Amino acid sequence: MLLAFDTSTPAVTVALQDGPSWTEVAANRHGELLAPAIERVLAGRGVTDLTGIVVGLGPGPFTGLRVGIVTARALAHGLGIPAYGACSLDALAAPGTAVATDARRREVYWAAYDAGGTRIDGPHVDKPADAAERLRRNGFTTVSGAGARLYPEAFEGFAVVDPEYPDARRLLDAPRTDDLTPLYLRRPDATPPGPRKRVTA
Repeated sequence: MLLAFDTSTPAVTVALQDGPSWTEVAANRHGELLAPAIERVLAGRGVTDLTGIVVGLGPGPFTGLRVGIVTARALAHGLGIPAYGACSLDALAAPGTAVATDARRREVYWAAYDAGGTRIDGPHVDKPADAAERLRRNGFTTVSGAGARLYPEAFEGFAVVDPEYPDARRLLDAPRTDDLTPLYLRRPDATPPGPRKRVTA
């Protein structure tokens, strides 16, 4: 029995394999919402029944991803079960379509999928117009995700379809890895200060 969750976007989404799911869009409340959501989908079942965890690795902002990945690691360690990671964009994709989510800084995270649903390009982070142009050149005409809705001028001519945010139920079917390294795709805004220069008289 697998438990899946994703915190790579403003949505917190949790699903139990062959069981209930829960999603709430509430930016900056990942830490507050994730544990109660897990309890909600496990209602009536024991946490010790779980056989594995699947967590979205992004791409996404540092803080949101950290909440999900740390929770997955802690649960897996405490229960003695494996934890797997999956690309969060795969939880938005449909065969033959592209995905674009908000990367902030007026950029999008994006990926493209072939007719069988396999990711063939991405994940990348680009300006919306650059992402859309590359998708057009490769014959894509349909895109899902909040990024396409945020920048309609860039994605003009595309059919913009649901879902807007990842769905943990889809994450259960995504390709998995046992490497839980988050997909940040770019350097964090905050960086440690460099060495202090020594001042001599």
